[in-house]
Amino acid sequence: MASVQLSGPRVSPAAAAAKLEGLRMPPPSVAVSRRRRFRGLVVRAATVVSPKYTSIKPLGDRVLVKVKTSDDKTAGGILLPTSVQSKPQGGEVVAVGEGRSIGSNSIEISVPVGAQVVYSKYAGTELEFNGSDHLILKEDDIIGILDTDDVKDLKPLNDRILIKVAEAEEKTAGGLLLTQANKEKPSVGTVIAVGSGPLIEDGSRKPLSVTPGNTVMYSKYAGSEFKGQDGGYIVLRASDVMAVLS
Repeated sequence: MASVQLSGPRVSPAAAAAKLEGLRMPPPSVAVSRRRRFRGLVVRAATVVSPKYTSIKPLGDRVLVKVKTSDDKTAGGILLPTSVQSKPQGGEVVAVGEGRSIGSNSIEISVPVGAQVVYSKYAGTELEFNGSDHLILKEDDIIGILDTDDVKDLKPLNDRILIKVAEAEEKTAGGLLLTQANKEKPSVGTVIAVGSGPLIEDGSRKPLSVTPGNTVMYSKYAGSEFKGQDGGYIVLRASDVMAVLS
């Protein structure tokens, strides 16, 4: 069988030993010293310090709200992870804009500084100011003023209506018991309070066509739902009410 011989420059035993010497592990003390020097070269991400501002002045029909803190525990004292903590939908008005113009009329913000308000869930722009969470949003995104912890005391703004939701039927017309999963979501309720009405061209407000005490039917998935101490409530716009029942 033919054989192939590889040729190349000869290396003396002394030179080969010198090369192998470079591949050997250094003594422990040297390795530790090198690791210490390597750790000293690690570059950590720098913390960017934002400029500090002393005030925020909303413009136009915008409002600055200091957001209430989320509850991190259940009523029974169980600690809630951040992922399931309920997002706050209320806070205190700390600054307001100059208002807006309708035709030749200037309309001031109807919500005063210091008012405790409830707003639409995904409204506005979130920011941190003076170590607290704030929200800049339009006045029209504010649902109402709530001075207590019970939603039944909410005072709706503009064209919004507060409705006490009728309880879901527990049985079908044939008497079959319904499970929680297949109960029909109610779309009927009793009007508890109404706003002052939408603004019209002359700067006045148009009264709403429903009044407290009316039983109404409304669009099934409209408005913002709240859990009150005595049941469910919903706040929606007057245009989402389809009929008055009697």
